[in-house]
Amino acid sequence: MTSRSYDVLAGAPDSPVLLHVPHSSRVIPPDVRDGILLDDGDLDRELDHITDAHTAEIAAVAAGAAGARPWQFVNRLSRLVVDPERFPDEREEMLAVGMGAVYTRTTHRAPLRPAGFDPAPLIDRYFAPYAAGMADAVAARLEATGRAVIVDVHSYPTGPLPYELHGEGPRPPVCLGTDAFHTPPALLAAAREAFGGFGGLATDTPFAGTYVPLAYYGKDPRVSALMIEIRRDVYMSEPGGAAGPGLQALGAALAALVDAVPPHPAS
Repeated sequence: MTSRSYDVLAGAPDSPVLLHVPHSSRVIPPDVRDGILLDDGDLDRELDHITDAHTAEIAAVAAGAAGARPWQFVNRLSRLVVDPERFPDEREEMLAVGMGAVYTRTTHRAPLRPAGFDPAPLIDRYFAPYAAGMADAVAARLEATGRAVIVDVHSYPTGPLPYELHGEGPRPPVCLGTDAFHTPPALLAAAREAFGGFGGLATDTPFAGTYVPLAYYGKDPRVSALMIEIRRDVYMSEPGGAAGPGLQALGAALAALVDAVPPHPAS
């Protein structure tokens, strides 16, 4: 049996907000590590590049500072195990660079797993339960408050990495990822206000979109979502170094966004 790979950290009962932190961990179970081709040094360097370091801490600061504590859904395993935000099938454009739900290539497009690697066991063991858990967390917010507001917390490197399909675009200090169906204008405006003090922001560049569980994606307007992508030099030493004072400032900004989403009692 595999222990659960994520934590759901309780917030205020009347908060509709769910802070989703999918890429902050460097943890790889030993049996999964055995299927990765990189030696320990190369794996550490790959984790430096691919991990959204300290984003769980940013979410935790925000949760502690917000007027109504948001809920948190935090992945406790590395995205090198599975990436819970990818489509698990041919819909995923990142398959073109070997980075679908189970990565077979590194950030620099080197082999990560052997040719012919079967992703199905990892999908079954980790991806599917994670997706079900996130869907359950959204369902709980809907039941309690009548809506769910997912805020996806990410970071990205100052310079583009070879795996990026759209790395040629602007790389502002803060990127806001949106979805035409699930990102209402008021939520986007609140994010622009909250994160306006970090030297610039843009929408959907260099990364676009946001995460909504497939059970709700494109179907349920009660579920809104926004992705926050933070350029790593704003708060940490790159590629995988320590956090600096920017972390607290970003946590405060995220708390301001949470506070801009008023509780919505169930009717």
